[in-house]
Amino acid sequence: MFFDKFRKFIHWDTSQKPDIDLSGMLYEQLKPFRLPFILLFLGILLSTLGYMVVTDYTLIEAFFQSSYTFTTTGFGALKEDQFDAMDVFYTAIVMLSGSAVLSFCVIGVIDILNRGKLVLVIKERNMIYKIARLKNHFVICYHNEYSIQLAQQFRKAHIPFVVVDNNPALEDIALKYNYPFFINEDPHLETAMLKCHLSSARGVITLSSNVADNIAQVASVRLYEKELGRKPYFIIGNANNIEEEEKLKKLGADCVVSPSRLFAQRVNAMATNPDMENLLERFAYQKDTPLDLEEIAIPRYSWLVFKKLKEAHVREITQTSVVGITQKDGKFISMPSEDTIITSGSKLLVIGTSQGVRLTKQLISKKDKPEELKYV
Repeated sequence: MFFDKFRKFIHWDTSQKPDIDLSGMLYEQLKPFRLPFILLFLGILLSTLGYMVVTDYTLIEAFFQSSYTFTTTGFGALKEDQFDAMDVFYTAIVMLSGSAVLSFCVIGVIDILNRGKLVLVIKERNMIYKIARLKNHFVICYHNEYSIQLAQQFRKAHIPFVVVDNNPALEDIALKYNYPFFINEDPHLETAMLKCHLSSARGVITLSSNVADNIAQVASVRLYEKELGRKPYFIIGNANNIEEEEKLKKLGADCVVSPSRLFAQRVNAMATNPDMENLLERFAYQKDTPLDLEEIAIPRYSWLVFKKLKEAHVREITQTSVVGITQKDGKFISMPSEDTIITSGSKLLVIGTSQGVRLTKQLISKKDKPEELKYV
């Protein structure tokens, strides 16, 4: 118990194991190989004993003779020119028996490989072990144009993700669109959640065009979350209208995206205020830009809780600016004054360089007041 706590404290993690074991499925596919191997083993064993009876071979000589005779790979290495009629007759029986057994084995193996299920199980098992190494990844449910674009953005931002869909051609799709990890299952099933290692995931993004699929996904994830007893997943859903948005939010989705409404908002912004839209396109929607705009949550243990905004000195320390505060009740304060009180659960909208935003996160996440603030 103490060792486990110490290992967790120093972040020493052993190799992760999948939440689901496919060994049973693999063994089931390997079962047909048992009979050919048993026949091959018995054939060599019986022919070895037979050579020891009908000839004057030692055990090693009899095994060698039976091995290359039964497998029909050669003849004439061990005094076959001295064989009598019985020896020749027995050798012919061994060769014919070996040919029959080997033909049966080859036909059986080819038949198993032609079915392709064994190869699929091995590939899936390898994929599951790779996914088991992921932490704080996102599970993208259902493949479509949205998931293709989202995967591109996640790869650029180096955010790990797993695509889950029941499309039989998902392997080819993953190769075409560079999905590094994928699971071919119905996303709302428990099997899919186990295979995509949802227990260590950060959140779930369900992008089906059918709201019923998204509803089932959100409900299944929330139930699975309760079974694990872990902190809530961050769930993002896809909706076609306001009614679907409300349903998904009531079921537990943290955010719901409506493509039609987003399109209307962007077009409206371009039409009414093109300069602002160009600014957002340059700094808010893209990575590797001179400025970043990010919302930083205030942890309940932060030293900044119930302190005034000016006590953080973010402008002096991190060269960033707080341009907005979203309070826990959802109320947004734009351009807050320095005397604004910071409460637990609120979010600071910070603008600055990428490094400055990272430093601001570190500053806010500390439990005790940072030493550098004593000199500001």
